[in-house]
Amino acid sequence: MRRELKIFTGSAHPALGESIARHLGVPIGRAHLARFSDGEVWFQSHDNVRGADVFVVQPTCAPVNENLMELLLMLDAFKRSSASRLTAVLPYYGYGRQDRKDKPRVPISAKLVADLLSTAGTDRVLTVDLHAAQIQGFFDIPVDHLFAAAVIIEHVQKMGLEDIVVVSPDAGGVERARAYAKRLDARLAIVDKRRDQPNVAEVHHVIGDVEGRTALIVDDIVDTAGTLTKVAEAIKTAGAREVFASCSHPVLSGHAIERIEKSPLSKLIVTDSLPLAKEKLAGGKIEVLSIAELLGRAIKNIHEETSVTSLFV
Repeated sequence: MRRELKIFTGSAHPALGESIARHLGVPIGRAHLARFSDGEVWFQSHDNVRGADVFVVQPTCAPVNENLMELLLMLDAFKRSSASRLTAVLPYYGYGRQDRKDKPRVPISAKLVADLLSTAGTDRVLTVDLHAAQIQGFFDIPVDHLFAAAVIIEHVQKMGLEDIVVVSPDAGGVERARAYAKRLDARLAIVDKRRDQPNVAEVHHVIGDVEGRTALIVDDIVDTAGTLTKVAEAIKTAGAREVFASCSHPVLSGHAIERIEKSPLSKLIVTDSLPLAKEKLAGGKIEVLSIAELLGRAIKNIHEETSVTSLFV
């Protein structure tokens, strides 16, 4: 007998959880999530999950620690309620940029988060565009790592842009940019970027021919947009006709929106892996694509014990 499929969402991004549930044709699980006066999280499921296949949708975006703790407590509650299998659905994996010991006496935070999720009772993780693919190896449980590229590339193809050159904003993103360039039948360029401290980067050279072409910068995360706008300026200075950008995770913290609005970017294409306030979209340069269907298809395949390989790009 097939286990009952249950979808629950925390408070980080309920709109995405509800959209995923609509694609699957199932209701969102009934639960009560609250805070005590001292800030502690309190959670109770109102649905019976005994023997159920439970998926908890919760990107660990800002406030990162609040949303992570909320997810851990939800997972613990479902484990103690005898759920048959628990899958943590993290459209955005917070702490993913702290994936290695690159300086003395620093933590590997991405690994610690993986350990916390496993300890809380997670049997499986479903995530999108990890900052570093090797984070999958931090888990001793199955990890399904999806890519938003399929959604973004399909949209870019419909835009009808001509003479595209795909630009990687740094050497680390070349593999991602090459995949986009192959699907879009486009040229490839790379920006030589140096980062000496978090959220601070300097652009040194544009490697590749961008003159007279439509540039598409592709990245996984846009945080303060400092690097993105510097790369856009460098590409425009190098002679690009028009500059677009795309990213899977629009963190957009600090002065990001102001920088984007003042930049040479014509448009920044993002996904709804984490929530964006309406005021951040007011300028018109940011376009949001939904990954709810992509995640819904992955959840359906996992629930039915079929392959999710067809969803990878």
